[in-house]
Amino acid sequence: MPTPYDVPASLLIERLAQYLKNNVDPIRPPEWAPFVKTGVHKERPPDNPDWWYIRCASLLRKIYIKGPIGIQRLRSEYGGRKDMGVKPEHTRKGSGAIIRNALKQLEDADLVETVDGKGRRITSKGRKLLDLLSTEIKRELEKEIPELKIY
Repeated sequence: MPTPYDVPASLLIERLAQYLKNNVDPIRPPEWAPFVKTGVHKERPPDNPDWWYIRCASLLRKIYIKGPIGIQRLRSEYGGRKDMGVKPEHTRKGSGAIIRNALKQLEDADLVETVDGKGRRITSKGRKLLDLLSTEIKRELEKEIPELKIY
């Protein structure tokens, strides 16, 4: 059975974001989502109106692959380089509030659970969802590119 390791991340995150938007009720962007930057290293808020669902899908995939993982490590994953003008750039972490709120919503949807002292890990329901979407994507890719059947 294909897993998120076997399919391209961009296709899985896109498909998972659509699933979360249409089928999972507790996942909704907060009222401040259209105005907030995703980190101090960014200059503007995201252009995509569905960025909240994409971030939740990306978090779910990262927790599947790297879990159990904490908020500080996830902040580092979503961080970037801050432009300091003529001075050298410095690394900055991503927004912790966005990650915390998204993880709370994923926990309410029973896709992620808290592990004491270690962070968050994926539940069996979340693992099943990601594996099913990965299987669908793998089948579609095999129809388009027959050489992928050997994998």
